[in-house]
Amino acid sequence: MLHLLKWLYPGMKLKRWLLLFAVGVLLISLGTALVFNYKYLDLIEEEIFRLVYLSLGSYNYMFTTFIGICVLVIGAGCMMLAVRQIIRSIIVVLLPETSDRLVDVIYEKRKLGRGPSVTVIGGGHGLSVLLRGIKASTSNVSAVVTVADDGGSSGRLREELGIIPPGDLRNCLVALADTEPLMEKLFQYRFEGNTALAGHSFGNLFIAAMNEVTGDMETALQESSKVLAVKGRVLPASKEYVRLDAIMEDGTVVEGESQIPEAHKKIKRVKLFPEKVSAVPAALEAIANAEAIILGPGSLYTSIMPNLLVEGVAQTLRKSKAIKIYICNVMTQPGETDNYTASMHAKAILDHAGRGVIDYVLVNSAPIDESMCEMVGAKPVIVDEDKINALGMGLIKADLISETDTGRHDPYKLCAAVMKMIYELRPHN
Repeated sequence: MLHLLKWLYPGMKLKRWLLLFAVGVLLISLGTALVFNYKYLDLIEEEIFRLVYLSLGSYNYMFTTFIGICVLVIGAGCMMLAVRQIIRSIIVVLLPETSDRLVDVIYEKRKLGRGPSVTVIGGGHGLSVLLRGIKASTSNVSAVVTVADDGGSSGRLREELGIIPPGDLRNCLVALADTEPLMEKLFQYRFEGNTALAGHSFGNLFIAAMNEVTGDMETALQESSKVLAVKGRVLPASKEYVRLDAIMEDGTVVEGESQIPEAHKKIKRVKLFPEKVSAVPAALEAIANAEAIILGPGSLYTSIMPNLLVEGVAQTLRKSKAIKIYICNVMTQPGETDNYTASMHAKAILDHAGRGVIDYVLVNSAPIDESMCEMVGAKPVIVDEDKINALGMGLIKADLISETDTGRHDPYKLCAAVMKMIYELRPHN
C-alpha cells in the first residue's frame, strides 16, 4: 500500500492525470445514464433502498452512506491500479530491467530534474569523485573536462589517432552513469599482456571508435552518454589538440602535462601550446547558465588550470553570477604543489584566471593520520584562513576525508558539503 502511495508524491506529475481520468469516468457514467434513461436507474436505486429499509429500519441512510464511501474508495483504487498497470505494460516493453521499480525511477528522475544547475570544471580522479557523489542530488550537472592529458592510454590514442585524450572524459562518464556495475567495469577495464592493446582501457577505445563513427568528439560523448545512462553532460573544454607547458621558478620550461610533476621544480605558471585555443560553445554555455560553478578537486596545475586557459572560459567564469566554489585538495601533490597552503592554491588560480573566479574555498577539517601521509609521500594542505579571506574569498570547513581512500575526498561527504553551500549561499534573484 505504501508503495502505491508513492504515485501521489509531490512532483510526480501524475495526480493531475489521475484527476482527469476520474473526470472522464464521471462523464462516461453521466453519458451512460442519459443514454439508458434515468427511470431504469431510479428503479434500481428504489429497490436497493427498499431492501435496506426493511432490514435496517431507521439506520438505512447511515448504511447507504457507508456503502457509498466504500464504493468511492474501491473505484479510486481501481482507477489508480489501472493507470499503474497501463504504464507498467508500456515500460516492460521499452525498459524491462526497470519495470519492477517503476515508481522509484520516475520519482528519482523528477526529483533530480528539479535540482540546481551545476557546472564542474577540472579533470583527473578528483573530478570523477565529485561527480560520483553529486549525481545523487541533481541531474542538471555539466562537467567541463581538461583535454591536455598526454600520458598513458589517452596519450597513445591522442598521438596515433589525432583525437583529444579520452581518459578524463571516460572517468567522468562512468562517474555520472546510472547503469549496471558490469557496464562500469567494462568501461574501466584495462587490457594487459604484451599486445598492442596492452595498457588501453576499453572505455578509451570505445570513445575513440565513437568519435570515428560520428566524426566529432562532442557528439561521440553524447552518444556514449546514452549507452551509460549518464545523469548530466560531459563536455571537453576544447576540441583542439593542445599541449600543457609549465614555466618553472628557475626559468626552465617543461613541455607536456605528464612531464610537469616529474621535473620536481616549483611551478611559476602554466600555459597552453598553442596559446589560442577555442572553447567548445556548449562548455561556455554551461558555465554562463549555471547556478553554481565548482573548480576541482584535482591536480591544481594539470587538471584545473588547462580548462581556465582555454579562450573564453575564464572570462565567462568571471562574468557569471553563480556561486563559485573552489574545492581545495586534501593533500599536497608531490612535484606539483609541494608545501602549498590552501591560500596558495587559490592564489594560483587567480593568477591564471583573474579575480572573480572564486567566491568560496571549501577545505577539509578532519584530521589526517601522519603515518598515512608518509605512505603517500604528501602532506595535508594547511588551511591559512586569514590569507584566504585577504584574497576576498569565504572559507568553508567540513569533514570531507574518505575513510577508505587515504588522502582523498569521500564523494558523498563532498557532495553533501557542496550542496549545502549551494542551497544556503547561492544568490537569490
